[in-house]
Amino acid sequence: MSYLNLTTEDSVAIITLDKPGDKVNTLTENMMEQFTEFLDRIETDPGTEGILLISGKPDNFIAGADIEMFKARDTADELEQLSRDGHAIMDRIEAYPKPIVVAIHGSCMGGGLELSLAAHYRIASNHSKTVMALPEVKLGVIPGTGGTQRLPRLIGIQKALGYMLPGSNIYAYKAKKIGLVDELIHKDALKEAGIKAVHKLSESGYQRKDRRSMVEKILEGNPIGRSIIFSQARKKTMGQTKGNYPAPLMIIDAVEYGFKKGKRKGLNNECVLFGKAGATTESRALVNLFFGMTGAKKNPQKELVKTVNNIGVLGAGLMGSGIADVSINKGKYSVLLKDMNTEAAAKGEKVIWDALNEKANKRIITKFERDQIASRVSGTDSYDAFDKVDLVIEAVFEDLDLKKKIIQQVESVTGDNCIFASNTSSLPISKIAEAASRPENVIGMHYFSPVQKMPLLEIIVTPQTAEWVTATAYEVGVKQGKTVIVVNDGPGFYTTRILAPYINEALLLLEEGASIEFLDKIMKQFGFPVGPMALLDEVGMDVGAHVAETMAPIFNARGGKSSEKGQELVDAGYLGRKNKKGLYTYDDKKKQVNVDIYDHFGGISRSNPDTETAQQRMALMMINEAAYSLQENILHSPNDGDLGAILGLGFPPFTGGPFRYIDQRGAGAICDLLNEYSEKFGPRFKPADILSEYAKEGKKFY
Repeated sequence: MSYLNLTTEDSVAIITLDKPGDKVNTLTENMMEQFTEFLDRIETDPGTEGILLISGKPDNFIAGADIEMFKARDTADELEQLSRDGHAIMDRIEAYPKPIVVAIHGSCMGGGLELSLAAHYRIASNHSKTVMALPEVKLGVIPGTGGTQRLPRLIGIQKALGYMLPGSNIYAYKAKKIGLVDELIHKDALKEAGIKAVHKLSESGYQRKDRRSMVEKILEGNPIGRSIIFSQARKKTMGQTKGNYPAPLMIIDAVEYGFKKGKRKGLNNECVLFGKAGATTESRALVNLFFGMTGAKKNPQKELVKTVNNIGVLGAGLMGSGIADVSINKGKYSVLLKDMNTEAAAKGEKVIWDALNEKANKRIITKFERDQIASRVSGTDSYDAFDKVDLVIEAVFEDLDLKKKIIQQVESVTGDNCIFASNTSSLPISKIAEAASRPENVIGMHYFSPVQKMPLLEIIVTPQTAEWVTATAYEVGVKQGKTVIVVNDGPGFYTTRILAPYINEALLLLEEGASIEFLDKIMKQFGFPVGPMALLDEVGMDVGAHVAETMAPIFNARGGKSSEKGQELVDAGYLGRKNKKGLYTYDDKKKQVNVDIYDHFGGISRSNPDTETAQQRMALMMINEAAYSLQENILHSPNDGDLGAILGLGFPPFTGGPFRYIDQRGAGAICDLLNEYSEKFGPRFKPADILSEYAKEGKKFY
């Protein structure tokens, strides 16, 4: 079957992209070859006025370049050549003697957007599914087929950097406002509008309006102004990345070079920088992460999935309303959001409505779509109508007796095939299931806060959990837009289990005299998005103390040293952000170190340890615990361990995760350091047996 199909209508060549056997279109070498052949043929056809490029997929234009092409090339030279091959076709499109119009509906990402930028006119559907981006930075590379040169010249340097550096999305109405697309139309009228556009360009051409503000034009229109822009961009980028990611700085370099030397030299330089970026260890780690996430979107037991239409969520607080939000938005499920009273349930509903309303105001979705999505959730204070629910997810307080009581209530009002899922972060699912008359229907579905933004769902299974229950929960998670890992039951499961010793080590360092700001600063430099102290405040000191109590038996059995400060701080009224009193204070929306808390840690006079030692002490506690989790069959694979640590806890993505970090440094080097720390700081640093075994045999996890 052909990827591209060529038809002619009203003297316009219509090329339809429809990659056989795939849900989305991607740029492949075969597609480019076929496209070139079509360009050759159409160019010499006197009866054809121009070309309309449109997709045959329901909700996708081009999802980007095929990552397999990228993965198959290892060296900077090979990757540079891949970029040059892409440039050749983009340059051909840009210089084509007949007008080329693209009609975009759905996702238009990476190379798909770069192809659109090379075309002469862009039409997009005004649909919420139409979204554009140059997200290459998320793979540790830069746009490699002209994006760093064409996007800034089209929408302005500042806006282009604002989208390329984080790889963020541009929705249809915003794209029209900033001049990225020339026309918005209903998705069903794309083809007709595209044909008209070809005729318009063929007959009279098109003068594109510069949509930059006057200030942007002045600042970007001279070398001094541009120098300020690039300098500020570098400063901001270094502040955010701590120098751990080369690609964002290379994007700035690529754009600046093009404005200094001209577009042609800028395009050539882009190829060189693309090759350099793609050959870095950071990029390789991010590409492996991408493939790991892609693999986790495929349900390994899809044939066992039972239909879920209605979901009950118990608890309308931050977690519960977040779970309901992703269920109605992405999963398109109907949700009963239950709390102890109607006021609490209504509050949860309002949080969801406010988020939808904000999207509607930004014209990401229409008001009709807002109302349609909002209608899928109903707040309630009773179990009425729970007889129609296929899955119940409880998100109530971390209290085992309370959860046991709830599971009995739920089973009394639901059918035999209703799944009961607990969103607990540390309580063993098998303990909760002890109260169930249908323990085979009980599973853990551990979401991360804020649910709408955090990409991970950790599913926890007990020896009694039925396979169809696991498969169905997995399918729900995928439909909610989550990357799913399945782990075996045990205290803290995987993510909480490896987080607990990391936080514990941070508290021990605080007891030894380190300052709060020092610990947070150095772990952000290491690559975590937030430091351990700020994270403890976000999670809540009471939750942290409860987790520490739950996990203590495991760690103490191995000679661990547990900080007792968590419960002491809770007893003293320090709960974290939730009561604006924790390791930081949050008065007047300003976050400042709470110096009063030092009374519990030896006084206000602080003495910080060596940075690298402190970093390694905290990081190695998490890494070693990940190895224990694999050794004890909590984890099914190192890949699950890396996905869980990065997507759930913010372990530095550029490392690839704990197991790729071990592979990169060598199990022997990790064991040597752990043994050294074990002698200096205590037996809690003793390497997991699996690490010692891998070190002895020179093995790798991948």
